[in-house]
Amino acid sequence: MEHPFSLEGKVGIVAGLANENSIAFGCAQALHQAGADVLVTYGSPKAERFVTPLKPSMGDPEMMLCDVQDDHQLDVLFARAKEKWGRIDFVVHSIAFAPLDDLHGRVVDCSREGFSLAMDISCHSFIRMAKRAEPLMSAGGTLFNMSYYGAEKAVDNYNLMGPVKAALESTTRYLAAELGPQGIRVHAISPGPIRTRAASGLKEFEALAVDGETRSPLRRLATVQDVGNAVVYLTADAGRVLTGLTHYVDAGHHLRF
Repeated sequence: MEHPFSLEGKVGIVAGLANENSIAFGCAQALHQAGADVLVTYGSPKAERFVTPLKPSMGDPEMMLCDVQDDHQLDVLFARAKEKWGRIDFVVHSIAFAPLDDLHGRVVDCSREGFSLAMDISCHSFIRMAKRAEPLMSAGGTLFNMSYYGAEKAVDNYNLMGPVKAALESTTRYLAAELGPQGIRVHAISPGPIRTRAASGLKEFEALAVDGETRSPLRRLATVQDVGNAVVYLTADAGRVLTGLTHYVDAGHHLRF
């Protein structure tokens, strides 16, 4: 009998690698270690010099440039996955963006253009990926996105990303309901503060990180590897009856807000 946490024979996509501090890196590394074969994407040619040296620790996966705003690049990505494997078992979407002027200001002051761009890249791109994944998950599969507790509560300096992540968590529930009959599970992972490149764009982020280290019940921050291990559990048969959830991988920090 196969171990319930094994991913031997599983294949899928991890999108959003930027550097060794990326949540996508922790996910790709953990999925590889559990036996899965991954196809990893990065969003900009500028990232290539940072991500290429990481290949050995992820099992030397195939890597592709994929800007999620470009539908053609998304089509090429999923066509390559179909050509490579004929199916996919998981997709990890670890992608978020908001213009700094809108992110650093009040929500009430954010521009229409900034709000739309943040929503498109951080939320609707997950829907676009799910739509392309669905026909390749005829035997079921798991879709993941990355959220934050600021989707549920008003967190100082999280600003525009709060409403965007709230939309992403709601999208998770609706996609879980729609795709569940096909055996496709959908999850949002909600890490606490992690010192990633994306997080560094938040105003006063370091204060939030220190709060996590000093006030979370476990007195520590989650690592990108911790997030990856949660993704492994939820991808494996061990998590086969779980769907539509927001999973707090944050050392209990969400209890303290």
